[in-house]
This record gives sequence, structure tokens and C-alpha cells, in this order.
Amino acid sequence: MAPAEYLSHIKATFRQKGDPERAQGQMAYMRNQFEYYGLKAPEWVALSKQAFAGEGLPEGENLQELLRLCFEDEYREVQYFALEMAQKVIKKQPESFIHTLEELICTKSWWDTVDWISKLVGIHFRRYPALTGPVTERWMASGNIWLQRVCLIFQLMYKDKTDEALLFQYILRLQGSREFFIQKGAGWALRQYSKTAPDAVMAFIESNTGLPALTKREGLKWLKRNH
Repeated sequence: MAPAEYLSHIKATFRQKGDPERAQGQMAYMRNQFEYYGLKAPEWVALSKQAFAGEGLPEGENLQELLRLCFEDEYREVQYFALEMAQKVIKKQPESFIHTLEELICTKSWWDTVDWISKLVGIHFRRYPALTGPVTERWMASGNIWLQRVCLIFQLMYKDKTDEALLFQYILRLQGSREFFIQKGAGWALRQYSKTAPDAVMAFIESNTGLPALTKREGLKWLKRNH
């Protein structure tokens, strides 16, 4: 199925199964930045799986085109469908797929999609570790808060494989940011890593007094509960 046809198919399915009344609440929750069909997460996940089973998963240029078309669409569930699809195939993608992921981060950017893409970026960097330094360095220098947030949180699932020096370096480089999503992202990254290296995180927070209060508070949450 051609990308444009696939998009039309999924939109028709989502529209048919959606709940316009629920959609109003979803739009309000997301500050009216996106349209919604009114599907709950289990519903759009199930419908996406049905589409994958019936229509297959596109590859190569067709995959990239469908992802792009989905992210140009006004309905947020269509972006969720795109990311569900990308997640299914992320471990089969070539090194160059990082450019597609970057494009998606920068399109209709908000925490819900960016944080999901960040997980895919983390998987991709594990497969192609040589990309990590150059790509994240470019993203850090971009001034785009969403690319910078990904630099902070792409290692959330890495545990003892976390590049501690890189994480701490990027947090310090962004500690002057007044952006909520940067401060909160840094704290989230520290909190998650504190479950693996509590002493290192505690020492980092205590020795860097310039960290924003929000970052410190978020970073210490797990440590305060468990130590």
C-alpha cells in the first residue's frame, strides 16, 4: 500500500472508532495544540496492530515517507500510530535513520512524542554507538530545546551502560536554561541513573550548586525515598 493510501486508511479507521466528546478533553489537556479523534491509548495501539497485520510494515523510502506524512497530519493519534510503527522496525533501520528520527523530534514537538522518539534514539545509538557523540553534540549546539532534551534522556534505559561523563557534561552545559522541559529532563535523567549509581548522582548534585532547583528536586526523588 502506498504511503498516502496507508495514511488515508488509518485516518478513516481512527475516525470511525473515535469519541468526539473525549477528544475535547484530550485537546484541552494538550493545550489545544493538536486535534484528537478521541481514542484511548489501548484503542489506538490495538487499531495500529490490526493495520500492521493487514497492510504490513513499510520499508525504506516508503517507511520514511509514511512517517513524514503522519507527522504532517493534524491529528495526534496519527503521530502515535507513526511512532508505534517506527518502534516495530527500529532495530532493522540503517545508520542514516537517525536523520528521520531527528526530523520527527523537530516536527509538532511536544513532550509526548519527543520522549517516545528519545527511546527510539536510545535504541538506535546502542546499535550504532559511533553516532552518539557527533549527533548529540550537534543537537546540543542547535538551540532546539527538544533535541537538547533528547540528549539528556536518551540513556534512560541504559542503566550500567550509561555514559556517565556524557550525561553529566550535558546536564552542566544546560544548567543555565530556564526551559521547564530541560530542567525537568535533566532531573529525570539523574533520578533514573540514581537507581544504578546512587553515590555518583548524589556527589554530582551536591558538588554542582548551580543546578536548577527543579533539576535537583527531581534528581533526588528516588534517593530520598530509598536511602
